[in-house]
Amino acid sequence: MDIPALSMAMSQASLLQDANLSVMKMAMDTAKTNAANMTEMLSQTSAMQQSVQPHLGSHIDVRV
Repeated sequence: MDIPALSMAMSQASLLQDANLSVMKMAMDTAKTNAANMTEMLSQTSAMQQSVQPHLGSHIDVRV
């Protein structure tokens, strides 16, 4: 058994796993920021549309 080679391989695998985890965390942070921005944009859009056309969506016609 080649202990030094096994140690190097395990160290490289650990480094690769740490790098992958770091990239995944960055992607999750970016996705969270994008979702927050989109939610804010949608709330601003609906508020602006309500101020431009306040009569839309206030009444529902129901027939049975």
